[in-house]
Amino acid sequence: MSGTVQFLVRHGYLVIFLWVLAEQAGLPVPSGPLLLAAGALSGTHRMNLLGALMLPILAVGICDTLWYQLGRRRGIKVLKLLCRISLEPDSCLRRTQISFEKYGGWALVVAKFVPGLNAMAPPLAGIIRMPWQRFLLFDGVGSLLWAGAYMGTGYVFSGELERVAAHLAFLGRGLLVLLIAALAGYVGYKYFNRRRFLHKLRIGRITPEELKKKMDSREDVIIVDLRHAVEFAAEPETIPGAVRMDPGDLEEAFDVIPRDREIVLFCNCPNEATAAQLALRLREMGITRIRPLAEGITGWKERGFPLETLKEELVKEAATRIIGESLSP
Repeated sequence: MSGTVQFLVRHGYLVIFLWVLAEQAGLPVPSGPLLLAAGALSGTHRMNLLGALMLPILAVGICDTLWYQLGRRRGIKVLKLLCRISLEPDSCLRRTQISFEKYGGWALVVAKFVPGLNAMAPPLAGIIRMPWQRFLLFDGVGSLLWAGAYMGTGYVFSGELERVAAHLAFLGRGLLVLLIAALAGYVGYKYFNRRRFLHKLRIGRITPEELKKKMDSREDVIIVDLRHAVEFAAEPETIPGAVRMDPGDLEEAFDVIPRDREIVLFCNCPNEATAAQLALRLREMGITRIRPLAEGITGWKERGFPLETLKEELVKEAATRIIGESLSP
């Protein structure tokens, strides 16, 4: 039995709890292989399967509840913070919002198996004011299925996994070097794709000051709020006169979009990704007087420019689309 396996047998329960706790807190330490190993050890009667299964569920419950409360109290800022440390900061926020709208509470179950969405789903549940009983139910089911899938697989194939581990032990430090090289290659690939993505988004933006000046001089400007329903429900304040539309709906309305008026698009995503992408597509389709708002709604707010609050019934309607029920108090 290798030194790693001996260590896991001796300190396994504590290692499982702390490792899963660290992953759920946001650290890049995937716990899947560890749970697989714990299941394999349970299959050879060197760990208790039920005891080992309860610990990751407990760790997930602690972290996810804290993220839920942070989302409830701090709003969309929590998601933007998580996106900053993501390998795909320009798309992770939008992707998470779309997944949550598509699956509702079940996104908390699906999230455990999807890197990135796993960290974003609990604070998002808090942001949209999902009732805590509903949150705990779906999050608990997701945790059980996630931990059970890994540990159950390890338990069933415990003999085969031990033979694989024995063969890998011959590689020694070579295996570690290979794993580090693979990780570095993955990060490099993501970085290269992001630089290419940002290069594509190079398009002239309108600054908040320029837009404010046009509004003060009563220029005929169409302002479109592209924020997702999740953000709309969490922060219903918008630029005065703005029309809220989904990017897909705006693109489909190509034939009726005025060509003789300036159009300003804004969102709340890193690098104005959603607004810039849509502006580029519409320009290619012949709508040239269109620009994204630099720094989005965040830059507008930071300058203390005026805002208007959308009607409460519209906000509740947006939230109902996401969680399938009215906002809790």
